[in-house]
Formats: sequence, structure tokens, C-alpha cells
Amino acid sequence: MTNAISALLQACVSGKVAGYFVFTRPNGKCVRDFRTTWENACKEAEIPGLLFHDLRRTAARNLRRAGVPETVIMKIGGWRTRSVFERYAIVSRSDIADAMLKLQQSEKLNEKQENTQEEQNGHIIGHSTNPIQNEAHLRTVN
Repeated sequence: MTNAISALLQACVSGKVAGYFVFTRPNGKCVRDFRTTWENACKEAEIPGLLFHDLRRTAARNLRRAGVPETVIMKIGGWRTRSVFERYAIVSRSDIADAMLKLQQSEKLNEKQENTQEEQNGHIIGHSTNPIQNEAHLRTVN
């Protein structure tokens, strides 16, 4: 649980005795069904039709993007089997585009490292492209 969530839950139970519901209305009655409130909040946020359950999927995707191990994500989300977890781990077009960008960046980095290594090796051996001269140079240096 994050610090922000903990603070929100503490505010929800502030002044309540053990056995009271965490989520209550201003009149003290427990919240049993929040669908209408949820629908109104989604309309207000200009995302009508969003299901509360969709947040679970979003959380799984965000945790995966943050580098959290999948076994930990499964524990947080309450998924017991890998197959069920995979149904929630939605891959979006932007995820695929990000993967391709990372691949390109990785290839460029590897190419740069190879070029740097070749330059360093060339400097150690000598500047001559003639291998016989390089070998002769190494004998005189060593």
C-alpha cells in the first residue's frame, strides 16, 4: 500500500469505532453500491463508460511498465494463475511502439560500443592498417 492510499484509508476510518464500515456516506450509512456515484464521477472526468474493474488492468500494466516483477504484480492484483494474469496484462499499441524504440536505441548503443572498442583496439595496435607493420611495432615495443 502506498503512503497516499494509507493516508486516504486513515481518513476514511477517522473517528469510527472497530466494526464500522470503512466507506460510509455523510449520514453514516455504509456504502453498499457505488455504481451511480462511479458513473457520475466518470462522466464528470469525461471518461464515460469506464468500469471500476478497468483500474485493475491499468494498475497491472503500469506496474509492469515500472519494472515490477510479474509475480509481485500477480500478488498485488490477486491473480492466482499465470493464464488469468495474462488476460489482464493488456498490450497497447504504445507499448509495442515503446518496445521498438527501445530496440532501436539498444542497437544504436551496441553499434556505438563496437565502434569505440574497434577504435581503442586500433590505437593499442597502432595506426597502420598493415598487419605486418603492426606486428613489427609490437615486437619493438615489447
